[in-house]
Amino acid sequence: MTAALVALAAAVFLLPTSAQAATQAAQARRVGDCAAGELCLWKQTGFKGGKQVYDLAHVDMESCTALPPGTEARSLVNRTGRPVTAYRSGVCQETAEFDTYPGGGTWVPQIPYPVRAFKVWES
Repeated sequence: MTAALVALAAAVFLLPTSAQAATQAAQARRVGDCAAGELCLWKQTGFKGGKQVYDLAHVDMESCTALPPGTEARSLVNRTGRPVTAYRSGVCQETAEFDTYPGGGTWVPQIPYPVRAFKVWES
């Protein structure tokens, strides 16, 4: 009986955390609105500022795609279904900062560096 009470108490304490996480994820999706099959980049953190949208039909796979000159992104959503690497370098150099984000639906409200280019990978 004691083990059951401990399990119940743990579930009660975990429920608000799980519900809160689900609510935050839903808010991020709403705020960072990006359609399936797209990579969306925002100029500012928190999915704010100018938004750029790229889809697989207009991006060369595994090639460096530079953002327009003078443009940077500080938040992104990857819904391409493919991994995407975001680069600080405008020519996808791996000597500067870069990170790869899964393509199944990744919301990144704050990238720790300005993104100037990206690559979409086959898998």
